[in-house]
Formats: sequence, structure tokens, C-alpha cells
Amino acid sequence: MLSIGEFSRLTHLSVRTLRRHHDAGLLVPEHVDPATGYRSYGASQIPTAQVIHRLRELDVPLAEVRRIIDARDHRDRAELVSGHLEQLEAQLERTRSAVASLRRLLAPEPPALAVELRSLAARDVAAVQDEVGLDDVLSWFAGAVSELDAVVPEPAGPVGGVYGNELFESGRGSALVHVPAPASLTPRGRVRRATLPAVELAVTVHVGAHDDIDVTYGELGRWVVDNALAVDGPVHERYLVGPRDDPDERRWRTEIGWPVFRVGA
Repeated sequence: MLSIGEFSRLTHLSVRTLRRHHDAGLLVPEHVDPATGYRSYGASQIPTAQVIHRLRELDVPLAEVRRIIDARDHRDRAELVSGHLEQLEAQLERTRSAVASLRRLLAPEPPALAVELRSLAARDVAAVQDEVGLDDVLSWFAGAVSELDAVVPEPAGPVGGVYGNELFESGRGSALVHVPAPASLTPRGRVRRATLPAVELAVTVHVGAHDDIDVTYGELGRWVVDNALAVDGPVHERYLVGPRDDPDERRWRTEIGWPVFRVGA
């Protein structure tokens, strides 16, 4: 048997932490002297203590640690740990994206934005349109694109989107996803023929994943203020290269179009 101090040195868990784990029923000593209250641990408990230590280093909540430790089947235990590791990886990716965005924002001289003024004539599209919440846009978009793929399996151009101002301003508004409409389009499900009105856009391309696309929006907005007058209309996007085309986020390309009208050449 090992005293609590010896067990502490072997596992790198402080005596205070070991007492907390005991009180929480997470790591119960093999023996507690009824007269003195001294705790004694067995050598077989060392691996369990080390697992608890690693899990707590990863900020796994105590309740989840208990579920992992109490799991009798190693497959159940591995599944619980794997689920938390996936959450940590997703959180790490969000942190990396936030850091990249901050570096772009804090750069003393941001790179010049390549902007093209583009006039688009009215055009017919196959479209799915709904009133959606901003937090639901990604899942709604995936469903809408799947329906478009079923109706127009080989479109003559990339998927595009038109998003109403109220979607960003109030958190809920119009979202329309579209592809060029073939002459033989037959409406099905939510897919309908729609006509997008003529519009003049200030267009730039966002490179990479969409985690920091708001930074590119901000840079384009600043360019519009400096060079043109913004029109109160929906923003346009075209997904030139995306997850459907290439799994490598670094190669994704998204066109952003801001409605404007020119005041000079």
C-alpha cells in the first residue's frame, strides 16, 4: 500500500487533488484508516490516476471523467474519449481560425484587395429560397444544394447565393441558393425557376475556409465606401471552389458581390 504522499509523487497529482477526487468518488483509496482518516492507495490505481490527470489536463468535466473511468468495456471507454477529442479538435480549429482572422485585422497595412466592378443582366436560375435564421444558414444551405443537385445534376455554372440584409441585421431573413436554370427545368420539391434582377456589383474573392470570410466582407465594404456608393440590396456570393469540389480548405474560392452603382470610371 502507498501513502497519499507517495501516491501523489508517483502520479504527479497533488495531495489536495487526490482528496478532491476521493470526495467526488472519482478515485477512492483502497483503504481509509477509520481512526486517523489516512488514505492508502494500491499500485494498481496508478494508471487510473494518470488517466484522470490527462483527462483533466484536457478540461474534460468531472462528470465525463467519471463516465470514462466507470466504463467497463474498453470500447465504450474509447468511444467516450474519442467524442471529447473530436470536440477539442473542433475547438482548436476554431481557435486557429480566430487567430488567423485577428492577424489579418491587426496587420498594420492589409494587402490591397482586388475588386472588380461587374454588371450582371437579369438571369433565370433554378433556386431554393426560404426565410432562415442566421445560425441555421449552413445546415439550410447544405439541404438546399442537395435539392438543386437532384434537379440540376450538371449546372452550367457554380452555385450562388443571395442573402437579404435583414438576415445579418436581425438574425433572420431571406436566403436564396441558385444555379443556372436549364431550359427544360421542371420544378420539384423546393426547387423553382426564379429570375434574378439586373445588378451592378463590386466583386472580390475570399480565399480559403469561411471562418474569416467576415474579414474579407469588411475589407470589401471599406473599398466600397472609398470608391462607390453602396446600394441597399442583398449581397451575392458564388462558390467557385468549395468543399464539394476540393477537401483542401486552402483552395476554396468564394466570390463576394456587394451591390453598388458607380460614381466614376
